[in-house]
Amino acid sequence: MTLIMLAGAVVGAGVLMAAWLVVQPSTSGPVALALLDARLARGRREVSLTADRRHTEESPRMRRFGARVDDLLESQGYPLPRKLVVDLGMVGQSREMFLARTAGGALLGAVLPNAVLVPWALLGLVGFAIPLWLVLLGALIGGLVPYSQLRKDAQEKRRAFRHMVSAFLDLVAMNLAGGRGVPEALQAASTVSDSWGMVRIRDTLEAARLQGNTPWAALGQLGEEVDVDELRDLSAALALVAEDGAKVRDSLTARASSMRHRELADAEAKAEERSQSMLIAQLVLCAGFLLFLVYPAVARLLG
Repeated sequence: MTLIMLAGAVVGAGVLMAAWLVVQPSTSGPVALALLDARLARGRREVSLTADRRHTEESPRMRRFGARVDDLLESQGYPLPRKLVVDLGMVGQSREMFLARTAGGALLGAVLPNAVLVPWALLGLVGFAIPLWLVLLGALIGGLVPYSQLRKDAQEKRRAFRHMVSAFLDLVAMNLAGGRGVPEALQAASTVSDSWGMVRIRDTLEAARLQGNTPWAALGQLGEEVDVDELRDLSAALALVAEDGAKVRDSLTARASSMRHRELADAEAKAEERSQSMLIAQLVLCAGFLLFLVYPAVARLLG
């Protein structure tokens, strides 16, 4: 029975692939050029993420598989959401690797119920037929695991990036107080540390200098890529008052102070949330202990 099921699965996969090849629409010239331009732009963005890719090892085979999945989604008109692309840029993971992991997780989740129930089926405790809803549920859970991990990592790195931005603003204000101009102060402040966030800012400023763009415009673009409002606000402020060093210093100092106050408020809120969760856990333990003490007397009275 197991061999019959495996043979049927292989035949079904072959029929599905043949049908997909037959019904796949032909791509016109303009659409193919647009897809090529999108892939080239995506490749340039990924190459620019030098700070996030120092400790990232991605399998070339997985990336090729993810590229095929990405091309299939784009050809069918299903691009990745912008929030997902921003999170990928924050953690330094390519969209091809994410799609490959998602597809692999969904496949593993679909196969896992079969692998778990086959030994019980061989013992005669359950049947060999696996419910379709169980396979679909496993595939859904397996596909959502990489997404949930990505969201968690992106939130942690974005929080650390905001903390680094507040220190970066203080460093810029100190350099401005020393008599440097705005571009020189930004460049000098970005060379103080070799953390991934500071390296990301330094690479952005260096790329803007080579391309002839203003550093505040580059910081605003970086804020859009990583979804950090503080960088977008900093870009707007520097663009407005780039000629007045004193006002820039006061603005940067005030922004750094407000960011620190907000981080402190977030930390206090998280500590309060954890305290409440610990209190609920203690109440549940107390309720269980009281039930354990009262049950013998109640059972004796009812008996």
